[in-house]
Amino acid sequence: MLKQSRYTLILAAFGLLVISALFPAQSSSEVQPAGKVDVATLAGGCFWCTESDLEALDGVIDVVSGYAGGKLENPTYKQVASGKTDHIEVISVSFDPDRVSYEAVLDQLLRHIDPTDDKGSFVDRGPHYRPAIFFHNTEQKNIATAFLTEVDALGVFGKPLKVELIEFESFWPAEDYHQDYYKRNKVRYKYYRYNSGRDQYLDKIFGDERIDSPVTLREMIDAKTRLDNVKAYSKPSDAEIKQRLTEIQYYVTQKDGTELAFDNEYWDNKEAGIYVDIVSGEPLFSSTDKYKSGTGWPSFTKPINGAYIEEHTDHKLFYPRTEVRSRFGDSHLGHVFKDGPAPTGLRYCMNSAALRFIPVENMNNEGYEEYLYLFNG
Repeated sequence: MLKQSRYTLILAAFGLLVISALFPAQSSSEVQPAGKVDVATLAGGCFWCTESDLEALDGVIDVVSGYAGGKLENPTYKQVASGKTDHIEVISVSFDPDRVSYEAVLDQLLRHIDPTDDKGSFVDRGPHYRPAIFFHNTEQKNIATAFLTEVDALGVFGKPLKVELIEFESFWPAEDYHQDYYKRNKVRYKYYRYNSGRDQYLDKIFGDERIDSPVTLREMIDAKTRLDNVKAYSKPSDAEIKQRLTEIQYYVTQKDGTELAFDNEYWDNKEAGIYVDIVSGEPLFSSTDKYKSGTGWPSFTKPINGAYIEEHTDHKLFYPRTEVRSRFGDSHLGHVFKDGPAPTGLRYCMNSAALRFIPVENMNNEGYEEYLYLFNG
């Protein structure tokens, strides 16, 4: 009986070895993604940096550093770096089109490079470091052309874009030591990136909040479009503001202050109407989006029109928060948090002192009749 048990165990162990040999375990990075995979070939200077930045985008499956644009087959880094091959340092980005669009991939690239410099990229100079998009088909070409036109018109970079559109022919992977350089050589990579001037430039263009609260170029374009189609408001002089506002209203709106919880005008107001900026009159929030948050401040799930709202990262406490300000009045209103109810999951926690409430029956007389639709039904 003992011999039979041992024999059974030996057979079982042998079977496991056979199965393991035929079906080896795969790590998450080795498992090939199911479904469709699209590829974008992009250039934006040193591929150590662009690889790092694109791999951070949700929906990107893999990024490989390499070379494209020249005729020389299987070029080396030394050959490309000489500037004599017509190749450009590029990255090949594999992504899931069901999770992230081609435009969003381009958006991520442009927000991490200098697309206005066709002579190089930051500290790295030469045509092999210039920005470029290699389109793989007509659809990619059309998307890239339209998006670059919109970004150029946005003017966020302060200069005309000089991103070259090139038809894709071939891609040559770079040497192994270049792949995932930012992971394999963390200290050297951070030292290079800091001294390249890349992040200093990006901070200048997009501000400090680009890390904690990044805003995509598409969101900027859409916000500008909304702003172009809304009524403009003006901010009075500081002297006039002081004359019109109470001490607490001035402190909150002009000095970024905070009023006391449960001891303010609108925290428990249940009347139907809208809330406007007490300084400029911009329409900000509706009672239809107001809810009882239990915080002691008026709370809303969303603004009436996002065009009248600006959000900035606030580092005044021990952790970053998202400050909310009015666009035209530049009044400090409060903060927005990601702990609100459906449908947005957001809690716009506002100061009553920054708001003026207009009952629904007075909206027409005060010039806010276009928002009466909020209360029709």
